[in-house]
Amino acid sequence: MKAQTQTDSFPREHVHRWLTARLDEVRESGRGQLLSVRGRRQAGKSTAVERFVETSGVPYVYVTGLYRMTEAAQLEVAGEAFADSRMPLPIDLPEAPASWREWLSRLALAASDTPIIAVLDEFPWMTGGDTAGLEGVLQMVWDRVLEKLPVLLILIGSDLAMMERLAQHDRPLFGRVRELVVPALNPAEVSAALPGASPMEVFDAYIVTGGYPRLVSDLKRRGTPVKDWVRECFTDDLSPLVATGRLILEAEFTDSAAAYRVLAAVGASEPAQIGLKDISGAIASTGGVNKTVETAAQRALATLVDGKRLVVRELPAWAASNRLRRYRITDPYLRFWFPYVERYVDVIARGRGDLAHAAFERDWSSWRGHAVEPIVRNALELLGATDERLAGVESVLPWWTRDGQVEVDVVASSRETTEFLGTIKWREKTGINERDIAALEQVRTRVPRSADAKLAAISPEGTAPATADVAFSATDLLTAWAPSLMPLSW
Repeated sequence: MKAQTQTDSFPREHVHRWLTARLDEVRESGRGQLLSVRGRRQAGKSTAVERFVETSGVPYVYVTGLYRMTEAAQLEVAGEAFADSRMPLPIDLPEAPASWREWLSRLALAASDTPIIAVLDEFPWMTGGDTAGLEGVLQMVWDRVLEKLPVLLILIGSDLAMMERLAQHDRPLFGRVRELVVPALNPAEVSAALPGASPMEVFDAYIVTGGYPRLVSDLKRRGTPVKDWVRECFTDDLSPLVATGRLILEAEFTDSAAAYRVLAAVGASEPAQIGLKDISGAIASTGGVNKTVETAAQRALATLVDGKRLVVRELPAWAASNRLRRYRITDPYLRFWFPYVERYVDVIARGRGDLAHAAFERDWSSWRGHAVEPIVRNALELLGATDERLAGVESVLPWWTRDGQVEVDVVASSRETTEFLGTIKWREKTGINERDIAALEQVRTRVPRSADAKLAAISPEGTAPATADVAFSATDLLTAWAPSLMPLSW
């Protein structure tokens, strides 16, 4: 078992509820359930599952895979895990299992008298690259034995694409796995972790930490405003704010240098959201951009967008073609990390974190305003289910012209028309004024299907002139992640 960490201060109630419901079903039916739990590294999924098994009152075994180790080494650790549990399985402990089939058979022996939980953490590492082999063994033992016994078997992994493939129709476990995605802390959970913080301070914390529990814990421990915390962290290249990005990315890019360079190019450009030719330049040799380089860039983008889910392709609202596509890093923390840590990592290591902080301090007001925009749009989409002001809204997207000179922050649309256009002004001392609304009204006729759209003002305080039809505050936006509104599973 892993040692307890400071991330234990975050109970992750949604994860606990979902897992408890699955365990209750196992108890009531006497039949097994096979679960797949995936999430980005450092998001806190393992800690959440560990908390669940330790409080379940059920005998359990928790195995953590070893990175790039042989099957024999993995099995040795898996055998030792039977004795490491705080509530061990009710079986004798012979020598290390000779195969995964033998290890899984021991679960069957333990479950003959009582419900049990078994966790295989870092499941992709256990496969040693031969995912079909281990999956095939698991499928055989599951179908023949474990499914008929009260076993809750949980597979955890940070390789999002590999874990998602477990449930696909061409894989051995198709039709057997129930899936759970564990993201980093959402803004409401960050708010709960930082009692006394204003809604605007919560969003400041979220756009810098991305909701990663380790970072939120460090911010809470120091008890300083976000800007001061960043300055303190930049004095130490091993601080969580600096080091967590390396931990995430080293695990993601063990064999894809081109994809990392493209990700860095996208991250360095935020919020400009550069196009394909710019991205191709990031991996071009001295020979410049050519068809071969553009093909490599396309493949790297496919890896980042479809495989690793680190980048999202954006199109303007009501776009008729994909020629206006742009790219944005999905993770708020990495959107901060690339321009202010990765770019300055060498000087931070030399003790000159003041240079990185100076760049951050210089950009803070404008960067914060851009960094919060996708989070605001996400909040408005979530609020569409409960807020009467968003009745009928199905999607919330930005809009921009081909030359990028004109942009609308929020286009909230139903199936056929735009319900309202919104401007986001994330200012500390001033809200949205009449000039801001007038500028929004001026471009209303340029946005497709928006001639009759209402005008919305979105700011931390939620104040707006009479010319705005609707206004949203940071407090309003935080309610989008209220526990009562969050789904039981993802």
